[in-house]
Amino acid sequence: MTAQRPAMKETERVRGQGGPGHGGPFGGGMVGQKPMTFGPSIRRLFRRLRPERIKVIGVGVAAIMSVGLTSIGPRVLGRATDIIFSGVVGGFLPAGTTKAQAIDAVRAQGQGQLADMLSGVDLIPGVGIDFTALRNVLIFALVVYGLSALLGFLQAYLLNDVVQYTVLRMRSDVEDKINRMPLSYFDRVPRGELLSRVTNDIDNVSQSLQQTMSQLLTSVLTVVFVFAMMVSISWLLALVALVTIPLTVLFAGTVMKRSQTKFITQWRRTGVLNAQIEEAFTGHALVKVFGRQDEVQETFEEENEGLYEASFGAQFLSGLIMPIAMFIGNLNYVLIAVIGGLRVASGTMSLGDVQAFIQYSRLFTRPVTQIASMINLLQSGVASAERVFELLDAEEETPDEGAAEVPADAHGRVAFDEVSFRYVEDQPLIEQVSFHVDPGQTVAIVGPTGAGKTTLVNLIMRFYDVDDGRITLDGIDIATLRRDDLRSLTGMVLQDTWLFEGTIRANIAYGRPDATEGEILAAARATYVDRFVVNLPDGYDTIIDDEGGTVSAGEKQLITIARAFLADPALLILDEATSSVDTRTEVLVQHAMSVLRADRTSFVIAHRLSTIRDADLILVMEDGRIVEQGNHHQLLELEGAYARLYESQFKGPDKLVDPPPVPQIPTAAPGSAK
Repeated sequence: MTAQRPAMKETERVRGQGGPGHGGPFGGGMVGQKPMTFGPSIRRLFRRLRPERIKVIGVGVAAIMSVGLTSIGPRVLGRATDIIFSGVVGGFLPAGTTKAQAIDAVRAQGQGQLADMLSGVDLIPGVGIDFTALRNVLIFALVVYGLSALLGFLQAYLLNDVVQYTVLRMRSDVEDKINRMPLSYFDRVPRGELLSRVTNDIDNVSQSLQQTMSQLLTSVLTVVFVFAMMVSISWLLALVALVTIPLTVLFAGTVMKRSQTKFITQWRRTGVLNAQIEEAFTGHALVKVFGRQDEVQETFEEENEGLYEASFGAQFLSGLIMPIAMFIGNLNYVLIAVIGGLRVASGTMSLGDVQAFIQYSRLFTRPVTQIASMINLLQSGVASAERVFELLDAEEETPDEGAAEVPADAHGRVAFDEVSFRYVEDQPLIEQVSFHVDPGQTVAIVGPTGAGKTTLVNLIMRFYDVDDGRITLDGIDIATLRRDDLRSLTGMVLQDTWLFEGTIRANIAYGRPDATEGEILAAARATYVDRFVVNLPDGYDTIIDDEGGTVSAGEKQLITIARAFLADPALLILDEATSSVDTRTEVLVQHAMSVLRADRTSFVIAHRLSTIRDADLILVMEDGRIVEQGNHHQLLELEGAYARLYESQFKGPDKLVDPPPVPQIPTAAPGSAK
């Protein structure tokens, strides 16, 4: 297991090679990604519809029947037009003559073109409009269009069900995927970028599927049915109408190749901008303190401009498809009208057939235009789907195969046996570390920043797996334990507190959801949370959010300690757990920690050595190695690394090695620009 992995903590993070656009103070960052091609991505997207295939078949059947009935409509209305036209013309011709005699009489009057037209009309001289036949035709048309509308409604209902369930499963898959991801993924991906994929991109996929699937299916079926009807009326005019398809497809294909890259860039830029905004808003106080508003604004404007350019290019290119397709369709409409008029005049087509064909030509060009207009939505949706698929395809934690059983009564005996670990393959961090801890002991880990202290406890929690050696818990290699089982034995209080939006009671009970009210209150009193909660208007029902806006930083830390206290773990990890509390509260918390650490193994990471002088074992780390280990008095007698750290905090600067000279920071001349 030598894959490159970034560390968890900022002070121990091994950065890759940076460069322009790789981030900066409140500058966000871009996750590199290689765009997939349009074809494989859309096929993969539609494969996610398979669990709803019965409903998809229902959508198809409803669409076929609805479009089929709609396609019959113009032919039926064309028949009504023929009844009206033949009745009007027949009423002007002398009764008692045959159709042939009437046409010969018109031709004898020198109106040959009119005679040719009448020869194509089914009429009876002297007989007016057959209103009974006209009524029957119109009723039939009403039934046809009514059934088509009902089937269209059924199609839309089923399609909405299919799309929403598909997106629901996609969100669930993403959530499950995130839970299977290694910690290293979240260290290298900006939080705003990840949130953008989980929210914006999935929402865009949902909208694109909802809008394009119905339109595309209906449009394709309309083209097929309408073309069949046009051929049944006039194969010559049908060939004329068919010219619009290759012209539109050729143009749309050319535009698609150019706009797809723009859409991918658009959604990638959206993720980057979200990451920058989330980072800047989270650190808004620091931005104000250091006067970096202009820099943050400049970075925002730069990213916003990049998103504007990508979005404008994508929408402009894809937006060209619709007007060009409409232009081609209108030219085709004019051509059909001219040819159809000539054929009516020559008597080779009836007026009703020409009217029906003109309606069909509109029905024919409209779906072609709709397909063209849907391409921009489809491209945008596929670009978002690619980003979601990239998340779903990311490397996961190694599975827990052949997991050993967790001891029924875990004692907390921990041993490191020649453990080595590195985040980046060619940059060693922890090398050949060995030590053991007996049940109930408290182990303090000290050392300079970046020595590997947090990494050491991360390995115990299996946030990362070791490269060499092994770590055992009660004699069992933790690599053979399920991660969930291992972590269920562990309580952790971090330097950076985390509280979710909810009541103080719920935040404490997060450590053990089945805890009783009495157990929650006991944990709160033992960790001195009760001391400030009773002064709040709503007490334990006070609502706090993840930023803990209604309580101070120290009070947030006490709540997280109470949470760990309530969990009653076999292993306890405290990473600078008292760094945010005042001196008086720290004394109280230390007493609470003494109770909390009783009868369990504890690992304490601390910079203030006053908090760990009573530890059973102190590990002194430098550059990923344990350079000294022992208790407080033993390490002072060695007069080594620990003694130097201790003297630096308690004996004053006179005992320290002379520090290097402090570089002079140039100051701006009075009146000069900053």
